[in-house]
Amino acid sequence: QVQLVESGGGLVQPGGSMLLSCEASGGTFSAYSLAWFRQAPGKERELVGYIDRSDDRTYYPDSVKGRFTISRDNAKNTVFLQMNSLKPEDTAVYYCAAATGYYGNVVSTTTYDIWGQGTQVTVSS
Repeated sequence: QVQLVESGGGLVQPGGSMLLSCEASGGTFSAYSLAWFRQAPGKERELVGYIDRSDDRTYYPDSVKGRFTISRDNAKNTVFLQMNSLKPEDTAVYYCAAATGYYGNVVSTTTYDIWGQGTQVTVSS
């Protein structure tokens, strides 16, 4: 059974940077497409970065494009989310997710069948 464990959350000032990591145990990490989502209180969970299993193609929504970067290290079974120029509205619980199947909309939570427990990111002065 594959498990995902996030790390790296915390408190950061507006304009600052933060690196989130998500390490997988079990399974074949290189065979999964991976994503980071976030969920703020009272809001739906939303995609903030996606990286494809086959060619490392990435996708970002407009809200984070140019500020967030997703990457993966298959040798370390880890996916990263580098967040720069952080804003108070980036405050949320951040989750990593893995898709073991080959079909689905990358922005939909239902595409992903393995989730981490989440890590809190708070952007505040």
